[in-house]
Amino acid sequence: MTTGTPRYPSRQKDLAPPEVETVRQLRVACDGGEGALGHPRVWMTIAPEIGHVDCGYCDKRFVLEGDGH
Repeated sequence: MTTGTPRYPSRQKDLAPPEVETVRQLRVACDGGEGALGHPRVWMTIAPEIGHVDCGYCDKRFVLEGDGH
């Protein structure tokens, strides 16, 4: 299980995520959303104190709805 920690944390702060999805649950899955051109499905857990998690493959950000982050 991945915690959504970016591979290159120093670079992540400089760039906005390419895509953001607002979700209601803490556990989310990402497969790149492009069928055969996507990536392997990964499951991530949003830490409530952070309020979001980024996919390690495609950098899509999942934001917890109503979190204010």
